[in-house]
Amino acid sequence: MSKKRIKDVRGRKVWDSRGRPTVEVDVVLRYGAVGRAIAPAGASTGSGEAVERRDGGDRFGGYGVDGAVTAVNGEIKAALKGLDVDEQDAIDRRLIDLDGTANRSRLGGNALIATSLAVLHAAAASEKLPVWQYLGVFLGINEPRYLPLPEIQIFGGGAHAARRVDVQDFMAVAVGAGSYAQALDWTAEVYRAAGQIMADKGSIRGVADEGGYWPEFDGNEDAIETLVRAIEKAGLRPGEDVAVSLDVAASEFYRDGLYHLSRDGRDVDSDTLSGMLVDWTERYPIVSIEDPLAEDDAIGIERFTWAVGKKVQVVGDDYLVTNADRVAAAAERGACNAVLVKPNQAGTVTETRAAFDMARKSGFGAIISARSGETEDTSIVHLGVGWGVPQLKVGSFTRSERMAKWNEGLRVAEALALSSGGALPQDGDLPPGELFPWTR
Repeated sequence: MSKKRIKDVRGRKVWDSRGRPTVEVDVVLRYGAVGRAIAPAGASTGSGEAVERRDGGDRFGGYGVDGAVTAVNGEIKAALKGLDVDEQDAIDRRLIDLDGTANRSRLGGNALIATSLAVLHAAAASEKLPVWQYLGVFLGINEPRYLPLPEIQIFGGGAHAARRVDVQDFMAVAVGAGSYAQALDWTAEVYRAAGQIMADKGSIRGVADEGGYWPEFDGNEDAIETLVRAIEKAGLRPGEDVAVSLDVAASEFYRDGLYHLSRDGRDVDSDTLSGMLVDWTERYPIVSIEDPLAEDDAIGIERFTWAVGKKVQVVGDDYLVTNADRVAAAAERGACNAVLVKPNQAGTVTETRAAFDMARKSGFGAIISARSGETEDTSIVHLGVGWGVPQLKVGSFTRSERMAKWNEGLRVAEALALSSGGALPQDGDLPPGELFPWTR
């Protein structure tokens, strides 16, 4: 029997960065190789993404995962034993068929993605390769490897900070960095400068879900102004060295046809919100805006993309939910020009890859992303490098569940340098070309 055939599948309950239960899966092969992965969880979720299986009731606030773990150790284990882990597509199809629902709710999207990723890790372990390298060697991806450009939260808001401000993420993107390590260095300085500014004002209220500052601002725009000041205070040039990226997560404050900007004290329609965001892009060094309108405000997203899409990356998260069909449809309508890639939204590795492939085919940009409820799992870094996803969004530059991923990127960058004899292609280890050409 092949050493790559699955001998055992073991699920267990572990804990995420919010102190909530989540699912970890080990896939054990015949001669001892093991792959392990953990399912993350989102706070701001799209209605079309794979549904987690939670126990409900009073225990752990209803967030228990005993049912999902039982599914892994029962049905999923029985279905996968004896399969070859090199057959990722076939294994993922078996998981999808076994669940039998459109939204993965029977077995649970958390059970499925942890299992699917663990299969990938086991396949790489059987070849004694890191996942990023396994993806290149065994899936026929022969282009030069690069590290994705980091997109790093400085201030948290929205669902990540009890809606202290309406916009969910205010992020720094080191568009002028020559290497992944330099991008982290620059962002560390911006994060530190932002903390100093907020401390001087007495406006720090804690740390948000993804590690960014949980500040007290007078309004949403005040957060952008403060971020630009932090870039300058760090000795960097706004828009040239470090630019601004926003995750509006507009679905979170959209009700009854209006956007309720609680921090600004007003309710606005789609065109008014779009106009406000367009104005921001003209006055601040903003290169990317995620979910500018609600997921069911498709016309608004199309109009906004038409207005700014030639100078700003318009990213679909709740709107596209890492779904290849949705990406294709959005591209036809001219809604968005980039997709946020979240494996647990899709439910399996294969479906995640399909969404990224469709983005590339459609001329969309792509960002591979963590969730607000995270763990020490670093799978997305390996997927980003192995598949050639040009950008990486993990959260902030603090808290170990975030730093585990940024630090894994440094290790991969070092391995890439060693494998190329110390000299990387192009100008450093970030993607070639200009992701945001208007910053030059």
